[in-house]
Amino acid sequence: MDFETIEDIITYAVAKEKEAAEFYENLSKNEEFSVAKKTFAEFAIEERKHEALFADLGNNLAKLENYEYKWIPDIKRSNYMTELTYEPGMAYVDILRMAMKREEQALQFYNDIGAKVQDEQFIKACKFLAQEEAKHKNILETIYDDHMAQMGD
Repeated sequence: MDFETIEDIITYAVAKEKEAAEFYENLSKNEEFSVAKKTFAEFAIEERKHEALFADLGNNLAKLENYEYKWIPDIKRSNYMTELTYEPGMAYVDILRMAMKREEQALQFYNDIGAKVQDEQFIKACKFLAQEEAKHKNILETIYDDHMAQMGD
C-alpha cells in the first residue's frame, strides 16, 4: 500500500485499529467460547488504545519515551494459514486462525511503514504498535497450539 504523507498513514492506521477493536468486541460479545471471550475483550480494549494513540499522535508520543521493547517470540503459525472471513457461528479454531492472520498483517504493516518513514517519533510509534501486535499474535498462536493439543493434533 502506498501513502503520500504521514497523515495518510495515520488515517489508515486509525481506521484499521478501529476495525480491529470492533472485530474483537464482536467476538467477545457473540461467540460462545468462554476462554476466548475474555482475551478478545482485552484485545478490543488494547486496539481502542492503539486507535487513540494514532488519532492524537502528537500528544501521545511522550508516553512512548520510556516504553521498554521486549523480544516477542514468533511461533509463525499464522504465516502458513490463509485468510478467512468471519461468519457468525464459525468454528473456534477458525476464529483463532482468522485472528492470528489479522495480527500477523497488522504486525507486518507497522514494521513495513516504520521502515519507510524518516520521522523518528513516528518510527517509535510504529515500533510500539508492532510490538503490541506481536504480543497479540503470540497469545493467539499459543491459544491455538494449546487448543490443537487438547484436540489431539
